[in-house]
Amino acid sequence: MKTYSMKASEVDKKWYLVDAEDLVLGRMAAEIAKILRGKHKAGFTPHIDCGDNVVVVNAEKVRLTGRKRTDKTYYWHTGYPGGIKSRTAEQVLDGQFPERVIEKAVERMISRGPLGRQQMKNLRIYAGAEHPHEAQQPEKLDIGARNAKNKRSF
Repeated sequence: MKTYSMKASEVDKKWYLVDAEDLVLGRMAAEIAKILRGKHKAGFTPHIDCGDNVVVVNAEKVRLTGRKRTDKTYYWHTGYPGGIKSRTAEQVLDGQFPERVIEKAVERMISRGPLGRQQMKNLRIYAGAEHPHEAQQPEKLDIGARNAKNKRSF
């Protein structure tokens, strides 16, 4: 028996809508990364972008368990000597671009390279409840109902 390898022309991409309100960040990001890679499909092929498109709304209302909201720190370097910078997850979520917390969580679960960058382009994140992708008729994906641990309401 031969292993089936999907061709790029055979890929059928669907659209999914995820409401991030009260969802646990890491668990939600793992599910989104699986969908972006295409691992939920029977014809998964590792070297082809066979994943689906994901639209995430209410990114500002995502939950972090424990003390991660105050203790989790994102670091980056400016490139200059002594140029290390940092922000906590709370500062990012309360700041101008709260969707970056979800973006970073998913990005770090996707492979690094040309294929991973192509798959990340299929992710669209919005801080509020509105999104401009109604024409694609995204299918609602209820990650909170899959496991009781996926949803927290404090």
